[in-house]
Amino acid sequence: MLISALLIGLTRALVGAAPRWMGSVPTAAQRIYFANHSSHIDTLALWSALPRALRRRTRPVAAADYWNADPVRRCIAVRGLNAVFIERQRSEATKDPLAPLAEALDAGDSLILFPEGTRNLQALPAPFKAGLFHLAERFPDVELVPVYLENLHRCMPKGSVFPVPLICTVRFGAPLARIAGETRADFLERARRAVTELA
Repeated sequence: MLISALLIGLTRALVGAAPRWMGSVPTAAQRIYFANHSSHIDTLALWSALPRALRRRTRPVAAADYWNADPVRRCIAVRGLNAVFIERQRSEATKDPLAPLAEALDAGDSLILFPEGTRNLQALPAPFKAGLFHLAERFPDVELVPVYLENLHRCMPKGSVFPVPLICTVRFGAPLARIAGETRADFLERARRAVTELA
């Protein structure tokens, strides 16, 4: 709890992370919050913008190769954020890279997901990878909420070590509706557009 409080305080002091609910409201409904990804501080900004009660059951998805790289990062991810680790490189040991996310959803948790898969230097999201589509198919009752993180591509872009203090806004959009029979490509582009339209 202490680590979480310190992370939230630091994030709010540096970037504000003010929430703007534009088409949805904070509720206890199980959700996947999916957002653009341009900075190491993205996860903290989105997580900090959620009400306290929702943060307790909302777990960020974190790349295992990055967040397990040293004890400090692992401590932040595990003890501060209660993150779910995902292996970005598929191997024999990770036949289903989405299994840890599915386990978290089966347990009733919500997730924070960055469908681009890696950080992007631009303000608008790059094409989404297939993970969001597969989770949406496997968990049709989980709400899919698009989120746009404004200004974080300038606050702490890829390659920077220290954040530049800028005000960031976290915009939560309306839940993405399911469309029966929609192809993976159409779904992913529609999801990406839902984030882009919040910019």
